[in-house]
Amino acid sequence: MSADVRMEIAGVRMDVPTGQPVVVLREVDGPRRLPIWVGTNEATSIVFALQGIEPPRPLTHDLLLSVVDALGRRVTGVVVHTVEDTVFHAAVSLDDATVVDARASDALALAARTSCPIRCAAAVLDEAGLVLSADGELREQSPAAPREAEAQVREFRDFLDHVDPEDFQS
Repeated sequence: MSADVRMEIAGVRMDVPTGQPVVVLREVDGPRRLPIWVGTNEATSIVFALQGIEPPRPLTHDLLLSVVDALGRRVTGVVVHTVEDTVFHAAVSLDDATVVDARASDALALAARTSCPIRCAAAVLDEAGLVLSADGELREQSPAAPREAEAQVREFRDFLDHVDPEDFQS
């Protein structure tokens, strides 16, 4: 089993070509980024949590945390552990050692609300992560990266070139 890498949410962006939101995780002690395409509802939930916006009624992730709290538990961490055909799988850990399977977007929405640690399996980061060089350019992780990874890097560069913070304001 591979080691986990500490990550943090770098932000939520809008993918210009598809119009789909992307959560960008940043490696805490390294140059890699992990883009995870998510649904609009999950992106909104994450952005609200990151910006400290409290909706008039609880969102689904707020409700889940209320249930966890009512049961006397707390979220202690999330880990993105698998990627299959660009679909990321995660797990949410509770303080009683319970681990709950989750979509990565839902796990990240919970992490944004609780400030719990976010980790990513090294194998996932090796497969789907992108490297941000000192000059801000994205590049493949190795010279032997497959054509698919090169296409992802080009698409992500295009996305970063055209993204605007106003894309996420309500």
